[in-house]
Order: sequence, then C-alpha cells, then structure tokens
Amino acid sequence: MTVHFIGAGPGAADLITLRGHRLIASSPVCLYAGSLVPAELLEACPPGARRVDTRDLNLDQIVAEMVTAHRAGQDVARLHSGDPSVFSAVAEQMRRLDAAGVPYDVTPGVPAFAAAAAALGREFTVPGVAQTVILTRTAERATAMPPGEDLATLGASRSTMVLHLAVQRIDAVVAELTGNYGPDCPVAVVARASRPDEVVLRGTLADIAAKVKDAGVRRTAVIVVGAALTAGQFPDSHLYSVDRCRS
Repeated sequence: MTVHFIGAGPGAADLITLRGHRLIASSPVCLYAGSLVPAELLEACPPGARRVDTRDLNLDQIVAEMVTAHRAGQDVARLHSGDPSVFSAVAEQMRRLDAAGVPYDVTPGVPAFAAAAAALGREFTVPGVAQTVILTRTAERATAMPPGEDLATLGASRSTMVLHLAVQRIDAVVAELTGNYGPDCPVAVVARASRPDEVVLRGTLADIAAKVKDAGVRRTAVIVVGAALTAGQFPDSHLYSVDRCRS
C-alpha cells in the first residue's frame, strides 16, 4: 500500500489535479482536514471508504491511522489544503512514516498564493519591477522562525512577499515591513481564495490593517506585498520579444 499525500488546492473543489482526484477515488482510506478541504472532494471516495477528519487529531493519531491502513494493505489518500510543499506539516508525517517503514508519494496541488494571484488578476513577477517571490509566515502562536527569516530581513530586497498564516497579526506585519517597503507600497489580502465566499482587499501598508479589521478577516488568508501588485509601466518580457523571435 501507499500513503498518497495530495494537494487538495486552495478551496474550490475543482482546483485539484486529475491525478489527485484519481487517487482519492482509488483509496479505501481518506484522511482530510475538515476545516480546510472542500467536502465535495470526499464524494470521489470509493463506496465504503473510511473517511477520517484530522481536524481534531494530533500527529500521533494521524500517523497511527496510516500505519493501521498499511497493515491492512489499504492505500491512504491524505488530503492537504493548497500544495504539500509549503506550510503543510507533511515533513514530520513523512519522517514518522519512514521510521515505520510505510511508503508514500506526493501529488502537488494549487497553492494558496497562486489562487490569490488569480483572484487579483496579477502576475507576481513583473519585468523590471519584481522577479522574486518570497513565501513566508510569522511566528506568533506557531513554530519560531529560524534566525535571519524575520520580516525586516526578508523585506530588504523589496521583492514580492506573500505571507501565510499572518493576517491575525496584520498590525505587526505592517510595522515590520513599512521600513523597507514604505507606507505607500501596494498590499492585497485575499481570504478564502477560490471559494464562493472569497474576499479580496486592496490597499497600501498605510491602510490595509484597517481594511482587514473592517472586513472581519481573521484566518484562511494570504497577505501579498510589493510593487508588482499595481505595476503598469514596465518593459515587455524578453520571452516574447521581437528580437528573441528573430534569433
């Protein structure tokens, strides 16, 4: 058997890969976070599948479900919101599965920052404006950030920055980024990206905190900071330039 770590996407049930959907449909056990994974995805589970909501389970309990399925020769569809490569907590699950001798694989999904860019109708890497995207978070009520990964240090490049799990600290985020980006720097907050109740807020570092509070956004949101959000005057990409096409 195999544990299939599957990126379930940012929220819309149809933003999942064909491979991910196929693996759900073929796995007799499905582990999912009920607060984040759309319920519609569970409709793909085969008849009689064991469905386990991991929302209230700790790591030991989650891994125990996988080990039990392994001993029974049953594949497991382990659904994670967004994409497993960032802020998914799959690393510690993989480490324990390695120790238990349980095989696994990973199917990528649509990450929250990509869904946010789609909602905003913006590219985060704009020629001559920003060619780097920093994906990060803050440390309050979470694992401490490693040395050198504080917002002030990361913001020195003025690259496009996307913050996960940080909207509840919007005041502190603004304070830590204003020194590098300036109060007039464009900011967007996208809550519940791709879902029917999606919320998109646009502003600057000077006013975004007030807009977030007025909208009542407290979780399931990403904060995007950088000039790429409003850039209008920039050179065309070399990718489709006349000179390149002639060469």
